[in-house]
Amino acid sequence: MRSEEPVPLHEEFIYCCGAATHVLKCGPWKDLSKDESKNLPRLLFMIIPGNPGLAGYYRTFIQALYCGLNQQYPVWVVSHAGHCKPPSGMEMIEDTDIKELEDVFGLSGQVEHKLNFLKKNVSKDIKLVLIAHSIGCYITLEMMKRASELQVLRSVLLFPTIERMAQSPQGKLMTPLLCKLRYALYMPVYLLSFLPEGVKASLVRFALRGMKTCDESSITTSINLFSVDCIANILYMASQEMMKVVERDSTTIKQNLKKLIFYYGTGDRWCPQHYYDEIKMDFPDGDIRLCEKGLRHAFVLDASKEMAAMITDWLQDDLTKL
Repeated sequence: MRSEEPVPLHEEFIYCCGAATHVLKCGPWKDLSKDESKNLPRLLFMIIPGNPGLAGYYRTFIQALYCGLNQQYPVWVVSHAGHCKPPSGMEMIEDTDIKELEDVFGLSGQVEHKLNFLKKNVSKDIKLVLIAHSIGCYITLEMMKRASELQVLRSVLLFPTIERMAQSPQGKLMTPLLCKLRYALYMPVYLLSFLPEGVKASLVRFALRGMKTCDESSITTSINLFSVDCIANILYMASQEMMKVVERDSTTIKQNLKKLIFYYGTGDRWCPQHYYDEIKMDFPDGDIRLCEKGLRHAFVLDASKEMAAMITDWLQDDLTKL
């Protein structure tokens, strides 16, 4: 097996809409906002995460994607507002008098957060490939609806939770917990937050012990979940998902059908297979696929490279036409 070259990976903690945001950038491009630069890439691959929306979970995925694209395009992942534990000296919310967004940690606020990030950090001339995971797919469709001027070449929606979340098998289980009992979870998390980092890592390994191969970056990233602030924001957003992700936005899907690729799981308890059957029936001309590899909903835990290879394969035609 050939040794893999280290992939250039740049890490930033910034404030976006006043909330702490973690950005991972793969490739030599660190700034895509300067219009006058001649060497801006024509395309940015941007990952919109699921929930928990921690950029670190997608570290292996963006590296694999970047290599699969022959290192020609930047691949970035932007965490959800307030899901990452900011480095010491940085607060979760920026200390300013300007209230940038009423509810930045809520579901609608997370959509505005991504649009704001693009507006401030990416030149309007750069085309976008949005790769979204789970609730990130709902956020992506909302972005396309609210900002039709975005130059979206493709949106790849992986394990899309875009409808009837509370009615899904997992939703039925989680809704009472998220909407009524989530405050009860803060105390144990608070107590666990005092544990040494090594013990936290061992607990994460124990929780993920059922997996044959678990991505190492998933373990280090999961340590963020021992922070009460992060957990509070993650659970708050999740409670809104159960209440707000009800009806599929078929209008936006119809308007953008040629740009969308859907990828559904077979045993996915967040979007069961009959959701796939129904959307396939409603949009027979859409590119709507069913996973044949048995990948789990949280593919980043153990199948990042496999998923990246599939996506580069799907996008070959689009990229040759650029």
